[in-house]
Amino acid sequence: MVVNKLNLAGLLIFIGVAEFLLLMLIAEALYPGYSVSRNYISDLGVGPVALIFNSSIIIMGLLLIIAAVLVWRLSRVFAVTIALTGIGAMGVGIFPETMHPFHLIFALIAFLFASISSYPTIKISRSPGKVLWPILGTIGFIALLLFIKHIYLGLGPGGMERMIVYPNLVWALAFSTELMNH
Repeated sequence: MVVNKLNLAGLLIFIGVAEFLLLMLIAEALYPGYSVSRNYISDLGVGPVALIFNSSIIIMGLLLIIAAVLVWRLSRVFAVTIALTGIGAMGVGIFPETMHPFHLIFALIAFLFASISSYPTIKISRSPGKVLWPILGTIGFIALLLFIKHIYLGLGPGGMERMIVYPNLVWALAFSTELMNH
């Protein structure tokens, strides 16, 4: 099998997102007293599991940036938005939540562009599920707006933050598998 740039980009996105998701879940389980409802995701970056969380989000960011270079010819808009997502993710890991205002700036970049990155996929996707990617991105975007306004819908700040992140991780995993088969 010949691996082209798009196959490799899909593989890198999948590896980055999957390793981050799994290591985040491990970090949550290992962090004493951690609550997915009460605690922010970034709390994992300053506590006893900081190395696990920060390294996993930096790796994801780096892999997203490399993937962006590889998809440049397919869609420049997608390449730019996924690169900005990667830059935001790396910044979150490099500047933990104790480093204001840098952490907040990079978190906002990651959250916002992860959602926005789903929109150009509708033009480049061949999958019948392609309409789902922007729907998931929109869920993440709406959750971001609610989160900023401190409207948590009974989920707590950590739960609402996950409503930003999880839909974006899901569409990225799904779309990356399509790129691997492009």
